[in-house]
Amino acid sequence: MKLKVIAAGILALTAIGASAQNVNGAGATFPYPIYSKWFSEYSQQHPTVKINYQSIGSGGGIRQVSEGTVDFGATDGPMNDDQIKSAKVKTMHIPTVLGAVVPVYNIPGVSKELNFSGDVIADIYLGKITMWNDPRIVKDNPGVNLPGNAILPVYRSDGSGTTYIFTDYLSKISPDWASKVGKNTSVKWPTGIGQKGNEGIAGMVRQSPNSFGYVELIYAVQNKMSYGSVKNKAGKFVRASTDGATAAAAESAKVMPADFRISITNAPGAASYPIASFTWLLIPTHSTDAAKGKALVEFLGWMLDHGQSEAATLSYAPLPKPVQDMVRKSITQLK
Repeated sequence: MKLKVIAAGILALTAIGASAQNVNGAGATFPYPIYSKWFSEYSQQHPTVKINYQSIGSGGGIRQVSEGTVDFGATDGPMNDDQIKSAKVKTMHIPTVLGAVVPVYNIPGVSKELNFSGDVIADIYLGKITMWNDPRIVKDNPGVNLPGNAILPVYRSDGSGTTYIFTDYLSKISPDWASKVGKNTSVKWPTGIGQKGNEGIAGMVRQSPNSFGYVELIYAVQNKMSYGSVKNKAGKFVRASTDGATAAAAESAKVMPADFRISITNAPGAASYPIASFTWLLIPTHSTDAAKGKALVEFLGWMLDHGQSEAATLSYAPLPKPVQDMVRKSITQLK
């Protein structure tokens, strides 16, 4: 009898092992903290599914899922029409959470939170504003003793959705930026030094006096970095927060397109944080592996039912309810 019980147990374990799914994804660093938490929790609750994710940047995520080398991708900058047309694997954009990109700085002797106008940020990266005590920075920060030190701009060297969000915003604010640099996951930066990933910029700014960069909010919070408020479309200086990202999405969610590709930077409203964005998972519309496709669809349902409530703990904002409802309908089309 004991041998039969042991044998039955071995057969059960073998069956579990045989049905276990390793689902592999890659892409954006912007949502990595929340994705890492979600994937770990989901695997704990669903032992037969293990979701592996490489935080390589949105450009890499788009490339790999389009070529079919991963089961899903992730991006903060939606694929453009040319990328969608040329992709070997057709995907659906699934928004997951909202996040904010913040201007970070390291100025010895300055501990007060600074204010930044969008045109000032653009001109720092265009090389027009080169000193911390430039009159335009001083004007936005009355009473702050800014030093006469040269600014070291730091930017993303890899294909990055964070860069897409940041340059999308700058293109709306600065005609000069729009004509000379534009918006993309990777651009030709007029000045500064490049670093890979949100982690790279955070590390470089932390260790470099008088530096200036941009990272996703959670990286600034986790690394205890100084980050500034940004002037929004209503003319208010707003500090990044989940509420500010939610406010930015509120109006946009009313006109959300069916494919979910939308920009909410420089959104209207006094409470809106201007450098905010949805971030997306890129899910193949027809999975070549039915079991993996089913596992991804079930995860997306879990993300809506359970994951959204955890977003704020990591400085992300949950999807607005109307968007959640749209996503639920969309994932029923995945096969």
